[in-house]
Amino acid sequence: MLNGESLNITQDNLSQLQALFPNVFTEGKIDFEKFKATFSNDINFNNERYVLNWAGKADAFKVLQIPTTATLKPQFKESINFNTTENIFIEGENLEVLKVLQKSYYNKVKCIIIDPPYNTGSDSFIYPDNFKENKADYEKRIGDKDEEGFLMKEGLFRKNSKDSGHYHSNWLSMMYPRLFLAKNLLKDDGVIFVHIDDNEVHNLRLLMNEVFGEENFVANIIWERAFAPVNLKKHFSESHDYIICVAKKIELLNSKGLIRKEDDSRYKNLDNDSRGLWTSSDMTVGPVIANKVYEITTPSGKKILPTNGRCWLYTKERFLEMLADNRIWFGESGNNTPRVKKFLDEVKEGITPMTIWKYDDVGHSQDAAQKLKSLFNGNDFFDYPKSVPLIKRMIQLYCNHDDIILDFFAGSGTTAQAVIELNKEDSSNRKFILVQLPELCNADSEAYKAGYKTIADISQERIRRVIKKLNTQIEEEEKKKAGELALEQAKTTKPKSQIDLGFKSFKLSQSNFKIWQGNDITADNLVTQLDAFANPAKEESLPQNMLYELILKAGYSLTERIEEINVLWDGDNEGGRYNLNIIANGELIILLENISYAAIEDILERKPQKVIALDSLFKGNDQLKTNTVLQMKDAGIDFKTI
Repeated sequence: MLNGESLNITQDNLSQLQALFPNVFTEGKIDFEKFKATFSNDINFNNERYVLNWAGKADAFKVLQIPTTATLKPQFKESINFNTTENIFIEGENLEVLKVLQKSYYNKVKCIIIDPPYNTGSDSFIYPDNFKENKADYEKRIGDKDEEGFLMKEGLFRKNSKDSGHYHSNWLSMMYPRLFLAKNLLKDDGVIFVHIDDNEVHNLRLLMNEVFGEENFVANIIWERAFAPVNLKKHFSESHDYIICVAKKIELLNSKGLIRKEDDSRYKNLDNDSRGLWTSSDMTVGPVIANKVYEITTPSGKKILPTNGRCWLYTKERFLEMLADNRIWFGESGNNTPRVKKFLDEVKEGITPMTIWKYDDVGHSQDAAQKLKSLFNGNDFFDYPKSVPLIKRMIQLYCNHDDIILDFFAGSGTTAQAVIELNKEDSSNRKFILVQLPELCNADSEAYKAGYKTIADISQERIRRVIKKLNTQIEEEEKKKAGELALEQAKTTKPKSQIDLGFKSFKLSQSNFKIWQGNDITADNLVTQLDAFANPAKEESLPQNMLYELILKAGYSLTERIEEINVLWDGDNEGGRYNLNIIANGELIILLENISYAAIEDILERKPQKVIALDSLFKGNDQLKTNTVLQMKDAGIDFKTI
């Protein structure tokens, strides 16, 4: 196509050279080390070793190492059962969120399931593109928002075109710090599943080896995501995705296997064996192995050889051991071909999964899209959502009944639905943490027209609809079991269900506290800064927001039990009110509103491990502050002010 520009001779020559020698090109540019190796007799690579490298790898560490002062603000209106649920949804840029969660969730997550951008050449994602910027510039860039506070695609997001000279490098630079931080959150016996396709599966394998260690690779699973070919494709119609499974420490990872679906009614005890119920299986196999072909005499005296083309399952020596242990069955007449007894008590609880997962077993993307569409009353908001049964299988393989599952590329929220439904199916208490960017929906999309401004809005609404649907199912089940009258009585004495049908919603936000600008201090502005820090909290900061920020920064989780104590007291010389926020059954106490000698005495009697108070609460009363510090120290309480 004519574009009005003259011929780019250099690019034309490079294209011809790449057609002849594709091996000397990397990401569309000549790799002169490879060029030299191809055409020179004097081959000498500098620092020759096996290593994954890409343009910007060293610089990606800078993004990883930049500390965050961000926090998570509770969104009570967006939540369901905020005060009791242990499920969490976080709206925010996932790299920053992972940094915020490091202290509170270090080594606490059992399973991570993520579906990151596949780097198809048309998708947009966040990646560092200017490593020379200082911290202030970086923080401004990650905060690029429109007038209503939504992330701007032209600011934070970058389209990673295949024409880019750093096409693969940009994706690796985006993934590396997130995987690095995610690994810290995994328990030592934890596991991570990463969805990917042909565009980056080769790089992902190498990247996972670098972050987690090659020895911790578990499997490369193939998910059959499509059931019909796309005839418009020129060569092949892709029908599968990959799921890379890696352990944090493979020697500690235990698989539960797939749930058996076989009918236990097949197991009998025809010979009253003391080991209990059993069934029998064929004792012949093929092809023929010479030392497994021999004559067997049945209890009735009949001589039997394996049929043509087959042999016995065991050598003669092993067969005699099995026979002596009463593990061979010749039929009730004692005259049949021998079979092997398989006892129900010895059957492995789960079946070892294969690495190809068929859509008949775990669903396909078209079916997932239809079910999601049905959940939203016929509205089609996502093209290729993941199948709920697919996510359930991953969780069932490795998670216990009370484990935490993390998904920091939450998308449509499939992981949350899988966790909630699984909990209902087996009466468990698994918890999810989902993280999703407040990425604006396209103004022409059905989602935007339906009132959903961001992908995170859709994710949270999906969770609400799943919860509503399950609540309805539970009510119907209870009606069938107890009848209408019994149900009404039960409602007044006990909860409908022990399943956690709720979630806490949070938003990534700037700190509620003023940040000391030490690098910008001058003789002229020192007094101004000191005056500003007389009260460390920003003017717009709300007590609940400050409370959750301090809980996180003290290393406690977002679902810790919080007890608020309001006390009115009278003394000989003074009286008043104080407020205590008691966290984690008394381990931590936070003071945000008032402080007094009475409050200190109350705290000392409660014997917490830690106490955090706003420094401004002392209102310049140095005697009260000094006495508080000394009393806390004598009591062995870790006391900090902010």
